[in-house]
Amino acid sequence: MKLLEIADHLACTIITPPNINASDINITGVAGIEHSSPTELTFLANMKYAPKARATRAAAIIAAEPIEGRATLISTNPYYDHSRALALFYQPPRPKPGIHPTAAISDTAQIGEGASIGAYCVIGEHVRIGRNALLHPHVVIYDGATIGDDFTAHSHVTIREHCQVGHRVVLQNSVVIGGDGFGFAKTAQGTHAKIVQSGITVIEDDVEIQTLTSIDRASMGETRIKRGAKIDSLVQVGHACVVGEDNIICAQTGLAGTTILERNVLLAGQVGISGHLTIHENSVVYAQSGVGHDVPAGSAISGSPAFDAKLWLRAIMAFQKLPELLRTVRQLERSASKSNTND
Repeated sequence: MKLLEIADHLACTIITPPNINASDINITGVAGIEHSSPTELTFLANMKYAPKARATRAAAIIAAEPIEGRATLISTNPYYDHSRALALFYQPPRPKPGIHPTAAISDTAQIGEGASIGAYCVIGEHVRIGRNALLHPHVVIYDGATIGDDFTAHSHVTIREHCQVGHRVVLQNSVVIGGDGFGFAKTAQGTHAKIVQSGITVIEDDVEIQTLTSIDRASMGETRIKRGAKIDSLVQVGHACVVGEDNIICAQTGLAGTTILERNVLLAGQVGISGHLTIHENSVVYAQSGVGHDVPAGSAISGSPAFDAKLWLRAIMAFQKLPELLRTVRQLERSASKSNTND
């Protein structure tokens, strides 16, 4: 593909050195800045890495500013435009529309036009699925579930009874939507009696959930993942939680029941939320933090228990110096003790 075509598609301006003619540049693919070949396109999201960009073998670079000696596609958002360029060269394979003969589909299920239903899929009673659904092999959809248009479910996804899924939702391998919440009541005999999980899970439009993640159903009411949220692999969202619009939740994070995340919250990897609390909009929780309290809007917190990230950085620096401080305190105590004895 010509670089000029890519620039037109991305609405980027091309700037080239005097010795390079943009119309002569052919691009065969997209690669990382250190691994690009002379026929590939790369990107620079942060200008502090410009020295690496000048050393790359790539034919051209997507960047916010011109790169010396390189053909540059000037972009206001290089990382996003890189992803768009990548999509020009690679689209995941999509099976043709149709239903595999081994799929087990209830007579009462309604499936929209353009669907591709893979081998050994199971679709229960009164399920409704919109247009252009793609179900890879071994997907299971329980009775009464409703799913919107342009839905993609990879192998071994399970959607439990009566759960609701919106349009353009992508569920990666082995995601479970609407598994029972972890609810038990202790009896007088000290045993644990299961609390019926009568609620549902609702997944709104444009949500993507990565592999092996579980979004539990509520005991009453609903668990809701709001529009545009992106949830990484190995995440546990407990019963009756709300994950807000455009949230990013990274791998190995756990939300205990009734956690509320407002819009545009970012939870880094291995964050633990104790539940029955609210993390307000535009907040960031750094990796391996443990949150046990409400978090004000626009906060950045870290640590376990989590508190202001800047203060945490100062505290962790001081923590490393504790042995030295302890020795100093002991020396001062001995000096003071000797002084008192002499007096």
